Amino acid sequence: MKTDDLIQAITADPVIRRRPIRQSVLIALAASLPVALILFWVLLGPRPDIASALETYRFPLKFVVTVSLAASALGLALRLAVPGAETSHRARWLIVAPVILLLAVFVELAVVPMPDWPARWLGRNWLVCLACIPVLSLAPLVALLAALRSGAPSNPALAGAVAGLAAGAVGATFYAAHCPDDSPLFVATWYALAIAAVTVMGALLGARLLRW
Repeated sequence: MKTDDLIQAITADPVIRRRPIRQSVLIALAASLPVALILFWVLLGPRPDIASALETYRFPLKFVVTVSLAASALGLALRLAVPGAETSHRARWLIVAPVILLLAVFVELAVVPMPDWPARWLGRNWLVCLACIPVLSLAPLVALLAALRSGAPSNPALAGAVAGLAAGAVGATFYAAHCPDDSPLFVATWYALAIAAVTVMGALLGARLLRW
């Protein structure tokens, strides 16, 4: 059977194909989030001033960015698991988190004196950020890749990369509860680099694990 014929056969009944994938993703999240939570509590724990941090705009903003990125990436990953499915609409949602963060960066640069920019950008825990976000992302990444195997991605590397993006955003969400660095300058640099590393990891694993 030719590849095009096989794709048409798989997508002949999209409702049947999509439902198991969504169920698999829900199961994957239900299994992996507690693992990530346990790792978070064992390795880091919440920041001691979390109550007062919630009264600022910078701390909650981190969760707005990471959760919106995770949600949009998960939605796109589900579409990529169905060969021939239209993905452009879901892909456009990926821009929401970067736009929010970019606007926050502009506000930060406007309200913070220029001499303080380097300190806000470097923060106190940039190395911890780069190390811990990938660690907290491992369980969600493995679980999402396993869930996507119930689909048939026509581009395994891309599907894996988007799964890595979602997993990285989930890991960043957990880490944000511990991170004492709330500046959008810090988030736009070190969170982004850590999530990018998980995205690359997802692409490499997806190219091998999601082939069909």
